[in-house]
Amino acid sequence: MKTAFIIHGAYGSPNENWIPWLKKELENKNWRVKVLVFPTPEAQNLDSWLKVISPFLHGMNDEDVLIGHSIGATFILHILEKLKISIKASYLVAGFLGALDNPEFDEINKTFMKDFDWNTIRKNSIQFYIYHSDNDPYVPIGESKKLAKLLKTKVTIVKNAGHFNTDSGYTKFENLLEDIE
Repeated sequence: MKTAFIIHGAYGSPNENWIPWLKKELENKNWRVKVLVFPTPEAQNLDSWLKVISPFLHGMNDEDVLIGHSIGATFILHILEKLKISIKASYLVAGFLGALDNPEFDEINKTFMKDFDWNTIRKNSIQFYIYHSDNDPYVPIGESKKLAKLLKTKVTIVKNAGHFNTDSGYTKFENLLEDIE
C-alpha cells in the first residue's frame, strides 16, 4: 500500500495549514497517510525528529512519498540520506538549506543544516517537486532555486501563497495534490 508521510514545519503541527485537507484528500484516494507530530519549538532538533521518524524508515517502499513544509522539507533530505531504498517522490514546500536571517527560526533550525550527500538523496527519491511562493515572508526564493539545482529539478512558483500557511490563507494545496496523483 502506498503511504504519504507529511512533515510539518517549525512551530507547526499536523492540524494546521493545508495538512489536514491533504490528509483527507489522499485518504479518499486510498492512500495511507502518516502525519507525524515532531517536537517544536521545545526540543526541536535533528535528533529528536529522527527519533519520531525512525520506526517508519525500514518499512518504506517504492510507492511511498515524503511531503515536507518549511524545515520539514529540509528534514526530508536527512531521511533520504538514511533510506536503503528509493521512494516514489519527495515534495518540498518552502524548503531551505541555510540560515534565514531570522534569529528565532535560525536558532531552532540550526541542527538541521549541514552539507548533504546529494548523490544519495537523488538516488533515494525517484522524483522531486519543489514549491515556493512569490511572496514568502520567511524563506527567500533563492533557497528553493538552490535546492532545485542540487536536486536537478525545477521550482514551481505559486502566486500569493505566502509561506503556504493558514496566516497566508493556505488551507488547501491543489497543485500539490495534483502532482501526487
